[in-house]
Amino acid sequence: MRIALIAPLPPEQNGIADYAFALQQALSQEGLVLITPFKNQRLAARASGIDQQMQGIDWQKFDLVHAELGGGRSGEFMALEWLSEHYPDLPLSATVHDPERLIWRPAGWPLLLSRLLPRRVYQLLVLLCDPFTLARERRLAAKLRALITLTAIGARCLTERMRLPDGKVRKIAHGNQVIAAQPLPALPPSGPLQILYFGFIYRGKGIEDLIDALALLLIQRPYAAVSLTLAGGTAPEMTFANGPSYLDELKNKITSSGLPDGLVRWQTDVPQEKIVELIQSHHVLILPYQESKKLAYLGQMRGTSGVLSWAAACGRSVVASDARSFSEEVSFGNGAVYAQGDTAALAAELQCLLDQPDLLSERSMNAQKLGKVRAWPETAKQFRALFSSLV
Repeated sequence: MRIALIAPLPPEQNGIADYAFALQQALSQEGLVLITPFKNQRLAARASGIDQQMQGIDWQKFDLVHAELGGGRSGEFMALEWLSEHYPDLPLSATVHDPERLIWRPAGWPLLLSRLLPRRVYQLLVLLCDPFTLARERRLAAKLRALITLTAIGARCLTERMRLPDGKVRKIAHGNQVIAAQPLPALPPSGPLQILYFGFIYRGKGIEDLIDALALLLIQRPYAAVSLTLAGGTAPEMTFANGPSYLDELKNKITSSGLPDGLVRWQTDVPQEKIVELIQSHHVLILPYQESKKLAYLGQMRGTSGVLSWAAACGRSVVASDARSFSEEVSFGNGAVYAQGDTAALAAELQCLLDQPDLLSERSMNAQKLGKVRAWPETAKQFRALFSSLV
């Protein structure tokens, strides 16, 4: 079976690129040939450019084309539209990383205006175009043989919003690396509660809430033994967008919050080979994400995070906000959920771990079990069965 994969890939720095690369590697172990016709090139942002790129590929040599949709990108979406029009008999499928929508904002010429118009004017344009964008998403969704989401909540929301028949959207959970288990560091009170934020360090990730929660915890318990590591990737277009360095903003906030020197450590742009060691040297991962209020006008984002898959693979528990589909992902006894933006609730969760350190051991064991179930070799078998049924 020859499959074309249309997706961002490393060295692009985003979670979808990491996912697509891992999927490609796992399926190759299952004997599937995944070809990336647009490797090392980004798909065009307008229809004329997409048409030129797509015509340069002999699509008849493929049995199926699979795409990764999400992250605000429109190229993969327009590529699927082009294929559905020019090769209507070619089976098409897609993993939708940000259900309940496919692209969320208009593709093509309106997207190009994002760099020319004032921000609020462009946001108004997105809202005005939304009925047409939604209709366009539904047309494409109807033509795909299957759509895959990473959570059951996402599958349900996507089915309803795209008005699809039951069974067309399949849930295949985010795959995990196969990683040897390592014991937890010394538990409180024998050692400090070692907290980790890991992920892309961008605005909108709720890192400020985590800093505020730690400050509140230390007001309530001045002598609490805790440490925080802020780790992950950065990108200039996100870190320095719309003003000064976001990293400098966070450092200033840490200082103004009164957190002691040395309590917060930084590990930016962590190499791939160091991720496992980083996660397993901590007790718990925190995902303090907040939903975008602007996106709420367009729908509900019900995706997940690759960090959760790393946590399960490494056998570490998670405390997450109730943003996206995180509540589903930590419903296996592998963590806890609090209301997004509620820093007092997050501080209470951290205090609970200080008071009941056995929870860390229990949740860690449950995370290990989840990681084994979701190992990439097992996930690849689900994709292979699905692709075989579509061809």
